[in-house]
Amino acid sequence: MLSPIECTYLGKSINQDKWDDRSLAGSDAKAALYRDSLKKLMALKPIDEIDRIAQKVMQERLESSLLLHDTDEEHLIWSVLSSPVSDMRGVFELMPHETDADFANIAARLAALGAAFDSWVTTISSLAVKGKTAARRQVEGVIDQLANHANGGYVSMAKRFDPELKHPEIHANALLAEGACTKLGAYLKNEYLPFANPIDAVGEERYALWARYFTGAELNLRETYEWGVQDLKRINDRMWSIAEKIKPGAKSLREVADVLDNDPKYFIKDKEGIIAFLQEFTDKTIERMNGEYFEIDDRIKTCEARYAPEGSGTAPYYNPPSEDLTRPGTTWLPSQGTEGFTWWHLISTWYHEAVPGHHLQCATTTIEKDRLSRYQRASAWISGYGEGWALYAERFMDELGAFDEPGIEMGYLSNQALRAARVVVDIGVHLGYKDENGNVWNADTVKDVLFEKALQSDAIAASERDRYLGLPGQAISYKVGERAWMKAREDAKARLGSDFSLKKFHTFALKIGPMGLDTFAVEMSNWDGN
Repeated sequence: MLSPIECTYLGKSINQDKWDDRSLAGSDAKAALYRDSLKKLMALKPIDEIDRIAQKVMQERLESSLLLHDTDEEHLIWSVLSSPVSDMRGVFELMPHETDADFANIAARLAALGAAFDSWVTTISSLAVKGKTAARRQVEGVIDQLANHANGGYVSMAKRFDPELKHPEIHANALLAEGACTKLGAYLKNEYLPFANPIDAVGEERYALWARYFTGAELNLRETYEWGVQDLKRINDRMWSIAEKIKPGAKSLREVADVLDNDPKYFIKDKEGIIAFLQEFTDKTIERMNGEYFEIDDRIKTCEARYAPEGSGTAPYYNPPSEDLTRPGTTWLPSQGTEGFTWWHLISTWYHEAVPGHHLQCATTTIEKDRLSRYQRASAWISGYGEGWALYAERFMDELGAFDEPGIEMGYLSNQALRAARVVVDIGVHLGYKDENGNVWNADTVKDVLFEKALQSDAIAASERDRYLGLPGQAISYKVGERAWMKAREDAKARLGSDFSLKKFHTFALKIGPMGLDTFAVEMSNWDGN
């Protein structure tokens, strides 16, 4: 395979000691494979509905990916959350570390990290000569991330994998990996950063490419922005009604969040405690949700909660199970940047990340081998569909009354507000729209909205802001996707009447597999209720 990292994510044993080729030649080889695959794909004639959908999904994904390659966008957009630096560090967490062969693979990858970084440097330096660079803010973030990795990040990982020091080569090579991080950090700081783009916004043309890639839809960006403004207002109005129950007379929603942050009821002092809490919550949710509203296969009833490696972003995230299910789906909780953990806002997040959110959707895709092609199961992740489902899952739990006390409900609403604010600020800042005060959106006003209206802490608001600026079009996929899921459900209810079954709707929509939102709308409009 051209992507050894993808092998690891799939749980395959091949190429576990190797890295992807990040050079321009490596990128061109991948694009050539996509073009050849697309040509062969379109020459095929589907024999049934399963084939027709598989062809449609693969066509859209290959075409969207090639647009990013042909415009060099795939090399210009990188950040703390999405770059070779984060991808390479994160993949070690998914590698098995039990047998001698496992540790040999880890050692080999650690030793080869520097060469893999060097191949990426050839790409970004070649484009920099042409005046094409990533944004300064994102480069600075990755420099800081590399400093974290270089100062104990890999050494501590090796000790965690092998606490009894039975495999000395991984400890020695962890030092080599940290040296590679130091070298790359120095290059980015001293040679690349002076030429980095000082402007955060990418403009409408570039933004539209990324929005299509992340949603699989052709969007009216102005209409989407205005809808986001109204949705944020709707959510904030409900937040104010709950605020009166938590702190009567509060002058700002931020005051209410401070009350909840300081409530001992929602505080756990250590990471072992919070992970145990989240694991128990996940297990109980799986048991409770199976049957009446969802069909959860016995093979995917395990979803682990783990603490994220140092240097991760501030937002929780999820990794799907391996193809053979030997590695379960996993939710990850990063440090909150403070001592201890508050969890009033984590309940809805874990519905989003685990069940009925990402884990149910991704693990269902993994096991649907009779219905979905391997491409659909392994390579067709589309943020609008996946994140849209996870946000729909939160909203569905709200409909079931799961947020049954004011603090937990405020946590849910703050997450909803965050996703609505993303639509507003992501489109607003990248396309140069004006905010409600008549000022053009900028990095500071983005952070202010996240802090005041979405109740994010100062550190998380800054991290989220940088995330949007570094991944144009991705942040809107949550709410845009949720809107598509809600519309599909309500249209089906109206069309089918008494024949509509919520459980059948969920089952069909998940088993049909990931797809772009435009394709999803068409397919769901043809659903017959079975």
